[in-house]
Amino acid sequence: MIQAKQDLLAALAAAIAEVAPGAAVVAAFESPKQAAHGDLACTAAMPLAKSQKKNPREVAAALVEALKRQPAVERWVDALEIAGPGFINFRLAPAAKQAVVSEVLGAAERFGRQAAKADKALIEFVSANPTGPLHVGHARQAALGDAICNLFETQGWNVQREFYYNDAGVQIATLANSVQARLRGFKPGDEKWPEPAYNGDYIADIAQDFLAGKTVKADDREFTASGDVEDRDSIRQFAVAYLRHEQDLDLQAFGVRFDHYFLESSLYSSGRVEGTVARIIAAGKTFEEGGALWLRTTEDGDDKDRVMRKSDGTYTYFVPDVAYHVAKFERGFTKAINIQGGDHHGTIARVRAGIQAAGAGLPRGYPDYMLQKMVTVMKGGEEVKISNRAGSYVTLRDLIDWTSKDAVRFFLLSRKPDTEYTFDIDLARSQNNDNPVYYVQYAHARICKMLRDWGGDVASLQGADLSPLLAPQAQTLMLQLAKYPEMLSSATDGFAPHDVTFYLRELAANLHSYYDAERVLVDDEQLKTARLALVAACAQVLHNGLAVLGVGAPDKM
Repeated sequence: MIQAKQDLLAALAAAIAEVAPGAAVVAAFESPKQAAHGDLACTAAMPLAKSQKKNPREVAAALVEALKRQPAVERWVDALEIAGPGFINFRLAPAAKQAVVSEVLGAAERFGRQAAKADKALIEFVSANPTGPLHVGHARQAALGDAICNLFETQGWNVQREFYYNDAGVQIATLANSVQARLRGFKPGDEKWPEPAYNGDYIADIAQDFLAGKTVKADDREFTASGDVEDRDSIRQFAVAYLRHEQDLDLQAFGVRFDHYFLESSLYSSGRVEGTVARIIAAGKTFEEGGALWLRTTEDGDDKDRVMRKSDGTYTYFVPDVAYHVAKFERGFTKAINIQGGDHHGTIARVRAGIQAAGAGLPRGYPDYMLQKMVTVMKGGEEVKISNRAGSYVTLRDLIDWTSKDAVRFFLLSRKPDTEYTFDIDLARSQNNDNPVYYVQYAHARICKMLRDWGGDVASLQGADLSPLLAPQAQTLMLQLAKYPEMLSSATDGFAPHDVTFYLRELAANLHSYYDAERVLVDDEQLKTARLALVAACAQVLHNGLAVLGVGAPDKM
């Protein structure tokens, strides 16, 4: 059907050019809101009628006559109908819908994917400072970031996953103070326990391993503890490496990997921060007031100008962000996407203003941001707020241990990121149709069982005669399969992995309806082969879509 749709788009473009030469109307199809209205819909008659000052139904009639002269329409369309104010509904021939089965089986894991291109995208996500275990907000960022990377890869982008963190700021100093207090025998609640401090059980674990002189290795660093209670630098470096290692373990359990780790401290040590500030000053985008250096961010839409360098000579937190994003662009990443918590909303305007002020040739609107809202965890009808290990919040590891990697990923991706989400532990553990990830995975496992019961080679189904696939449920299932490539493209453009979850749930529902309507393993060999080819294609698309989400496609449940 993919080829049929491409042929019909070309036919529609030709018909538009015939009816309205030179018209700036793009040939496009929509999916009718009701199946009874056909398989594809075209709204071109309305804008054409406006420019030609004609009745839309009159223009639609002319388009239909022009379409009927197109060979693609004769081949792939059973009927053309004019509806409402001038909609043109296409009823596809069975062969057009059936063709998608062969297309899926032929492309297999490549179905829906576009050819590789030179464009480079840098997706920055999680970016948690190594001060404690990853929390549920980081879990949502990890799921979103990895799925966005997978989506861009389906569209041919060269994608790099990056983790950015501060290894030398105020929070890191607090971490070192907390570990040192534990090393000296103090604990939360004691009179000499520092304030502020991190109070989770993990601080005691770090202190114990530091005294033992252990070596910890993370993806981006390795350090051996000195064991000296008074060696603050060793304590700091060991604690950072220890928690980076812990984060790595959590992310590995979640199936998330990174290509590169970027340290905020490197922006200072390399001179990038100073160099970027100098460029902004030279561009005349700053002023001094009250002993501080200010950036004129109001010129770029911010609600007020912002301090860049405080009176004590230190930089405010958005300044290294500006230098970091200039570095991203200079590294060749024409697309940069940051996935962060909703509390970063206020930084967007000032970072973009700083980037433009630096005059490095970055496009306006660089980088793109995806901000995710908070996650509330419910268990047994009550909110869960505390993890003993973290001391004050629910961790990513908690969610995985209580449910599964697949459940956590699917659930956290099932809503738009800018909406708050309630993660129901009991629902995620249930094995029924109310659990969306179970519902989708069960559809895949159900097909795998049918194929095992059949016992043949799935590869042999590629050349099957598909003409027996005429039942309404089969037609609906094939139409849903054909939507997959466009869904991927749209989800990528909109940074919308939740669209993939919606699609998979609908595809699973179509599969279950088909299974209830028609028996696959029938005696008629031609009919059986056609139906097996259809469900095998469905299994392939379920597998492909779940892979985009980082969720497994089990063959048994």
